[in-house]
Parts: sequence; structure tokens; C-alpha cells
Amino acid sequence: MRLFLAPMEGVVDHHVRAMLSAVGGIDVCVTEFVRVSCHQRLPERVFKRLCPELDSASRTPTGTEVRLQLLGGHPGSLAFNARKAAALGAAAIDLNFGCPAKTVNKNDGGASLLREPERLHAIVAAVREAVPVEVPVTAKIRLGFEDRSLYMDNALAACEAGANELVVHARSKTDGYKPPAYWDYIGRIREHIDIPLIANGEVWSWQDYLECRRQSGCDDVMLGRGLLAQPDLAREIKARLAGDEYLPLSWPQVAALLFDYYLITKDLYPSRFLGNRVKQWLAYMRLRYPEAGLMFEQIKRLTAASDLERAFSQHMAFAETA
Repeated sequence: MRLFLAPMEGVVDHHVRAMLSAVGGIDVCVTEFVRVSCHQRLPERVFKRLCPELDSASRTPTGTEVRLQLLGGHPGSLAFNARKAAALGAAAIDLNFGCPAKTVNKNDGGASLLREPERLHAIVAAVREAVPVEVPVTAKIRLGFEDRSLYMDNALAACEAGANELVVHARSKTDGYKPPAYWDYIGRIREHIDIPLIANGEVWSWQDYLECRRQSGCDDVMLGRGLLAQPDLAREIKARLAGDEYLPLSWPQVAALLFDYYLITKDLYPSRFLGNRVKQWLAYMRLRYPEAGLMFEQIKRLTAASDLERAFSQHMAFAETA
């Protein structure tokens, strides 16, 4: 019963992977996508920029597995770069057939490939042939592009081409991120494929997790925005599965996590963008913590380090967490 951290572009970088895996409960992380254009041969630095964990046996600092994700539409180019990533130490190669971004879809990548199951098959097959057998090749799909009519064709294409595991985000590209997630479609896929299947989409709570598993029939679930809203969601699920009582992280504890993230990343951005990632995270957290909404309103226009750090000191209540 594994829990995966979803590869959210522009959100889940290696700092976030390290932080959330340290909180606990996550079994597997997947990187943001490495974009591979036709006939492109990427240098080592590109892989390590998005997956610095390659230098640590593809593990986060607390030992959680990290899989490297590739995105593109050309089988040969993806195969070449997958082979290189594997040689650099990637624990697994994940193929992105789910990204709904317009720029990606206009450039022959992500969910746009779900319109052509035969191309999806060709990509997975080429990568599987190129990568050593001991390195898993996995794929992440949505239920379709304009609609959900090809959901089974795409799932079978990935399976028959040799994918070792399949993640299914239970919405089409057109569905975007609007509720609901159609977990029952994953249940239908489950009846026709014999590789591990991971359900993804709209899991925000323990109750959502249980219902997702019930409808999908999957033991494994991938968490995305739900983990940003509640950083200890994976840890809570694991505790409840074990029959243990669980005391969720308090807001001061969550604010302390955010402050650590801010300190780690503050030197990576120009001063005018200081705190933007924290503000982005707070926008998700206010769905779970009312205090996050208050803090967001307090700092949303702040860019000076002294102002941001003063706001943090007011929210962390160090005496409560000492």
C-alpha cells in the first residue's frame, strides 16, 4: 500500500521532495518533467538540475526513492535520454502522458499524446527496450484528452508496450483539475491490466483516500495537491492504516516547516520574487489550515526578507514547538 508524491511542475522541486519525505509516509517521489525535444541529446547537467538526487542513489536525504520523469513525443529521442538517465543512476524512468499545460500540449508532449494510443505504445516500447531491465519504466496518463473515450486504449497501450507500473490521473485533459475525479474508470482499467496500478486525483483527506481505493481497486495511491494542503497527509494515512491514533501537525509546526523551506530557498530567487513559493504553498494550505489564509493575506504583497521573516516569527509560536 504505497503512497507516491506526484510530479507537480513548478511546485515539487527537490527541496519540496526532501521536506515532504522527511515529514513521513511517502514511499516514492517523481521529479518534475525533463523536456526532451525531437533528436535532442541532453547533457548530464540537465538531468541533475531537476534530479540532484541522482548523486545520492536516487534517494531524498531521508531515503525515499526518486524516479526521473521524461516528457516528449519522439520515441527515439526519449529512448536515448532514458538510457542516459539510467546510466546516471535513475531509480526508474517515468514517462509523462498527463501534463495538461497548453504550451506542452502544443509542442507534442504530455496529455496531447493520449489522442494516439499507438504513439504512446511506441514511446513506452522504445524506452523499455533502451533501459536496462533492472530499471523500471513507468508511465503516468490521464483518462483522455478532449474526453475519456480512449482511457482503456491508452492504459492497455502502456501495459502491452512493457511499462512496469502505470499511474492514472482520474480526469481527462479537458477535465483539468475540476472535481470530481473519476476513480471508477481506474477500477475498470484494473480489471484489464496485470501490472501495478496507482490511482491519482482529488485525494485531500483520509476519507478521500479510502473512497479512492474503494472505487479504483488500487492498493497504491499518488498524492498531489492534497499533500501541499496538508504536508503530513501521507503520514496520517500510514498511521491510520496501521490502526494507530493520529495527532495532525499543528499550525505552528506547519509554519515552522514553511520557514525552513523559505530559508533553504531564499538565495535561489531574485529579491523581487522572494517568498513567491511560500505564497504558492500557503494558497494550498489555507484549504486545510485557516491560519494559512491569514498568513497569505499578511504576506502576499511582501518581498523584503525582513518583512517576511517578521511574519513568520508571528506565526510559528516558538514556545509551543520548543
